[in-house]
Amino acid sequence: MREILREIGMIARALDSISNIEFKAIDLTKGQYLYLIRICENPGIIQEKVAEMIKVDRTTAARAIQKLELQGLIEKRNDEENKKIKKLYATEKGQEMYPFLKREGDYSNKVALNGFSQEEIETIHHLLQRVRSNIDVEWDYVKKGNKREY
Repeated sequence: MREILREIGMIARALDSISNIEFKAIDLTKGQYLYLIRICENPGIIQEKVAEMIKVDRTTAARAIQKLELQGLIEKRNDEENKKIKKLYATEKGQEMYPFLKREGDYSNKVALNGFSQEEIETIHHLLQRVRSNIDVEWDYVKKGNKREY
């Protein structure tokens, strides 16, 4: 069997390393940019949903979100109906960074897909969504404390 997940992992780690280096100038490190992007794109999202989108545990998400809050890039606001729920919003400072982060992501996509036809890009996207869907089931299963049988 081809080592597809190794290839995906290498791509993800390379892009993450590039982003961490490029975003160091704006004091975003260790994947914090992913959180800021998701919050900018989903104003009012709750912390648990951000963690789910990025596929990290709650503790990891809480630390990253807390750092972004301390940096003044995001803020937590109480939900109108349920005061226990904290919704996340990008501050003006965070929103100002979003176009730069988006441009970097768009550029990385362009570089990664250089030489592919539109049809090939659609096929890759569709196939990767299927792979992610398969992994989502396992992620949820293990996240709930279960052990996989190999």
